[in-house]
Amino acid sequence: MVAIAMLVLLAVVGLTIDAGLAYLVKARLNAAVDSAALAGARAVTTGNNQAEQTANARTAAADFFAANIPSNYLLSSPRILSTNVTFKGGQAFIDVEADAKMPLSIMQVMGFASLTPVANAQTIRNDLDMALVIDTSGSLKDSAATVRASSKSFLSKFNVTQDRVALVHFASGVEADNPINASARGFNRTAMNNAINGYVFDGGTASFEGMWEARRQLNLVSSGNRSTMRVIVFFSDGAPTAFGALPEFINANDCKTPGAIDRVLREAGLADLGSSEKKYVSEGCKTWRMAFNLSTWSNSPVPTVRRLPEWYNGRSSSVREFPVVTDTPRQVTADISTPALYERNILRASRNLAEAAAAKARSEGIVVFTLGFGSGLKDVEASDTTSNGETILKCMANTVDAPKRCQNPAQPVGMYCYAATDADLTPCFSRLASAILRISK
Repeated sequence: MVAIAMLVLLAVVGLTIDAGLAYLVKARLNAAVDSAALAGARAVTTGNNQAEQTANARTAAADFFAANIPSNYLLSSPRILSTNVTFKGGQAFIDVEADAKMPLSIMQVMGFASLTPVANAQTIRNDLDMALVIDTSGSLKDSAATVRASSKSFLSKFNVTQDRVALVHFASGVEADNPINASARGFNRTAMNNAINGYVFDGGTASFEGMWEARRQLNLVSSGNRSTMRVIVFFSDGAPTAFGALPEFINANDCKTPGAIDRVLREAGLADLGSSEKKYVSEGCKTWRMAFNLSTWSNSPVPTVRRLPEWYNGRSSSVREFPVVTDTPRQVTADISTPALYERNILRASRNLAEAAAAKARSEGIVVFTLGFGSGLKDVEASDTTSNGETILKCMANTVDAPKRCQNPAQPVGMYCYAATDADLTPCFSRLASAILRISK
C-alpha cells in the first residue's frame, strides 16, 4: 500500500510540476503568437502586390515570434507551424499557429515523454477608404521638404492593393492630385509621391475647399462598396483664410466663374478652385481685382464686387448646403464694403465653412483626423478672438478636448496631433497612421 501510495504521490507531484511548466510555456507561446499576428498585420501594408505583402507579413511574424519566445524556453522547442495571409475584399486576415514541444520530467515515470502546447491567433487588418489632404499655402514654404517627406512616409504605411486613398492639396484653391478608386481597391503610391514632390507652396488657406473635396472623393465610392473605415486626414499650419465663391458683382457680366476669395488682400483675390497655383479664374476675369489695397482701399478700374453670396456657391449656385451669411457659430454678413468688413466677414466665413464641411463628413460616418503644424496655429485674430487654428482643427476632428460649441457626441470622434516643429511632423503623421490602422484581434 505504501508503494502504491508513493506512485500516486509521485504522479501528483509530477503532474503539478510538469503541468506548471507547460502552463508557463503555453502563456509565453500565446503572447508570441499574438505579437506575430499583429506584426504580420502591420507588415502586410508593405509591398507592391499581394505576393510581396504576404511574404513581408510572414517575415515580420517570424521575427516577432522569435523575439517573444526564445528557443529552448524552459527546455521547449517553439516553432511556427503556419502563417496564413488571406485577402478578402479590402481586409487582410493573418492567421498564425505555433507549438512548443517540451520534455516531461517526473511524469516520464508514468510513461509520458513530452507535452506539446499549441497556440493560434488571428488578426484582421480592416479595409480603408481615406483622403489625405495637404496644405500647400505659402506659409509652409520654409518647411516644404519636411512636409513632402512626412506625407510620403505617411502614405508608405498603407496597403497599395487593399486600401483606397485619394490625395488632395489646397492653398487658395484645391486639386485632387490622385482621385480615389471608385470601385477597384488600391492606390498608386508612386504617382502620389511624384505629385507630392511637385507641390508648390504658395497662396492662402482655403481649408473648406480641401475638406469639401476630400468628402467628395470618399463619396465617389458607392454605399455598397465602401470600406469599414472611412477617413479624412487633414494637414494644415494655420486657420482658414479663404473659401470658394461666385460673389455678386456690380456689373453681373464681369465674371461668371467661381473662384476662391481670400481675406488676405493680394494682387488677385479670385483664384482658380481647380488649381491652387493659378491667380485667375479665366481670361474673362483676368482684368478683375477682388479689391483693393488695404492701405489705400482704392478700387481697381474694372470690375468690383458688391457683396458675398448668402450660401456657398463655389461649386453650384443651386445647392444650398453651407451658409456663408449666418449668425452661428461666428456672425457673418454679406457686406464687404470696407476693409474692416472685408477682413472680418471673409475670415469668419472661412472658419465657419471649414468646421461645417467637417461636421457634414462626420455625419456621413467619416472619421476626421487633423494634424496642425507650427506656432501660427496658436495665434488669435482680432476678427475672431474666440478661436485659433488649433481649436478649429480640434472642432473639425470632433476631439474630446474640442470647444463645447462644436462637440457632437453622436458623430465619430477623431484625433488631433500638434507638431510644433519640423522634427515633430513625421512622428505626428505616424501617430495618426497607427490610430487609423485599426487591427482587430
